[in-house]
Amino acid sequence: GSHGKNGHVAASPGGGLVDQAWLAELAAKGGANAKPFLEEAAKAVGKPLASLEVAKALDEKLSKLPSNQRSSFLVPRNGGLPETDASLAPPQEECVYLVGNSLGLQPSKTKELVCEELDKWASLGVNGHFTGDRPWMPIDENVLEQSAKVVGAEKSEVAIMNSLTVNLHLLFVSFFRPNGKRNKIMYEAAAFGSDYFAFESQARLHGLDPKEVLLPIKARDQELLRTEDIVSAIEAAGDTLATVCFGTVQYYTGQFFDVPTITNAAHKVGATAMWDCAHAVGNVDLKLHEWEVDGACWCNYKYLNSGPGAIGGFFVHRKHHDKGLPLLAGWWGQKQSTRFNMAHNWDPEADAGAWRLSNPPVLQTVSLLASLEVFSRTTMAELRGKSMLLTTYLESLLRDSFGADLSVITPSLPARGCQLSLKFSQEKACLATFSALEKRGIVVDHRKPNVIRVAPAPLYNTFVDVQRFCAAFREALEEATGEPAAKRAKA
Repeated sequence: GSHGKNGHVAASPGGGLVDQAWLAELAAKGGANAKPFLEEAAKAVGKPLASLEVAKALDEKLSKLPSNQRSSFLVPRNGGLPETDASLAPPQEECVYLVGNSLGLQPSKTKELVCEELDKWASLGVNGHFTGDRPWMPIDENVLEQSAKVVGAEKSEVAIMNSLTVNLHLLFVSFFRPNGKRNKIMYEAAAFGSDYFAFESQARLHGLDPKEVLLPIKARDQELLRTEDIVSAIEAAGDTLATVCFGTVQYYTGQFFDVPTITNAAHKVGATAMWDCAHAVGNVDLKLHEWEVDGACWCNYKYLNSGPGAIGGFFVHRKHHDKGLPLLAGWWGQKQSTRFNMAHNWDPEADAGAWRLSNPPVLQTVSLLASLEVFSRTTMAELRGKSMLLTTYLESLLRDSFGADLSVITPSLPARGCQLSLKFSQEKACLATFSALEKRGIVVDHRKPNVIRVAPAPLYNTFVDVQRFCAAFREALEEATGEPAAKRAKA
């Protein structure tokens, strides 16, 4: 897919196809060329940017790229969804699925891989642990290398196990070591509920009062946190700070935090830095090793398309390996060579595998494998570039609808991933718009009190998806508020 370092093939978007190198460069530059590229494409077609013709032309430009993997996924049809109205959404047509930030689509190969393991269980029984194409005992070895590539880690730094909050607790056992006055946990005030409960219970576990040791950082204006405010708060906490733990991409606002700067600030005051990558993995181009992150965890069911409640991911930086850090131990953390001796002497693996507790669930692991095989055809840099084009297109098409009653609270590039959070001034209008979208075969999600999250996933979403969403959104808004978009914008 690549034509030389600069990908000049796409320099004149009116003409040729876009290549991988051009998208990677767009990502490296924070999406600076996204808007001119889209405008030039519209000019070449001779139609408005919001027209279906321009959306189709943009899809055509990216059609030969390895990141164009829609055909590797199963897209639900309108007729199968619970709230669609057949007069507005033809039952046989694919829905517009823009909710990979909540649950990714099923790869078309998932069922085949899962059924292979069910067949093995039927025909081999317990022998499946050590025989066949993918013996179960080391089953997670099939997903380590590609998982590491997706998060920018070395293979030895990653373990695939448990689920997200379990992994967060395991990280806290090793990296939240309160000592005297150094006992504070810093996090974003609007953290995801499960993360907050982990922080609060970890404080109690150490006999500390959560009211005294939890340090929530509030936004200065509205929802978004400024990097300089976070760094100042870290410096102010100084030697009372034990741990900093943020959601890498904020679930509600879609804000992508400056991981290296915040991590570095934490290390400067002697604190550890952990990151919940639930909304970041498979979305933004993570560099967990390079950024010197101490520990990280993620779920694999959002942008990583591994199915509801899928097995989780876990990262511990190489600098912490084999250092005798305190951890909760289980037999699967033992060296593979001695694991089945059943001796009572702890002899752990010398990498992130030391944190594993039990044998991995096979069906969940191969479900992840099905998705990682699709990811292995492209790169996170290419996906990130394509994502920047899709969200810039989405924002451009929605601009006319924004006003006093509706705004995008997600920051501009590069401080965001796939998700744009649309905030309504009234919860009633938000719910009515959401329900009008559902009738039209648009699958997005609503987060209380008044946000609709829209997330074009670059692996399977298209410019046509975004164009269809925006057209339906304008209709839905009119239906919900009872007035046309043009009038509302003026107001």
